[in-house]
Amino acid sequence: MKILLKISKILLAFLLLPFCAGALVALYWVTLSTGSAQMIWMMTLAGAATWTLIFIFLPEPRWMYVLGHELTHAVWSVGFGGKLKKFKVTADSGHVLITKSNFLTSLAPYFFPLYVVLTVLIFMAGNYFWDWSSYVLWFYFVIGMMYAFHVTLTYSTLKIRQPDIVEEGYIFSLVIIFLGNMLILLIGIPLLTNKIDVSASIHLWLEYSTDFYQYLYALLSHSIS
Repeated sequence: MKILLKISKILLAFLLLPFCAGALVALYWVTLSTGSAQMIWMMTLAGAATWTLIFIFLPEPRWMYVLGHELTHAVWSVGFGGKLKKFKVTADSGHVLITKSNFLTSLAPYFFPLYVVLTVLIFMAGNYFWDWSSYVLWFYFVIGMMYAFHVTLTYSTLKIRQPDIVEEGYIFSLVIIFLGNMLILLIGIPLLTNKIDVSASIHLWLEYSTDFYQYLYALLSHSIS
């Protein structure tokens, strides 16, 4: 049964590859459409660059990443109706005991930037109660830092053998992680820049993915005939 499940996940991963290609093309056009949001991009990229320098020259804040990693497992499990039974975090490792799990719960820490989401929620609350509009540029800066934190620490973690990845299978996990990150960007960039609708961004993704599927279908039909 486990072998059949692994084989089905590998097949599904390959079937999702056109969605990966479609996401890349859509992300390119979505990013181009936000070209007029120069100040937003400037502050966001400045934040990302600042964190990258910290990551390169200073020790990795492993405890902070592990905390976010395990919290993400817990949040997604609760989102699917599960309960958190145990939570433990150290500088080297962490562990959560949850009552409900699936492949999204297992892989969520690798594509869901928890600290970015927390930054957005904190700023929204602060802006609602205390009018933080004068700090909006710093908000973009912190968003850039937190997303760069997510990318760099996720990359660093994936270089080490991860039980979550082993359990779900390497090929399937990498495809889901890639698609998850693309989804976050294709939703996040429109919300951050307000230059394109989220629905238009997702529509581009589906449109280009469909084009890739049709191209592959035509290619296979031609080869068979």
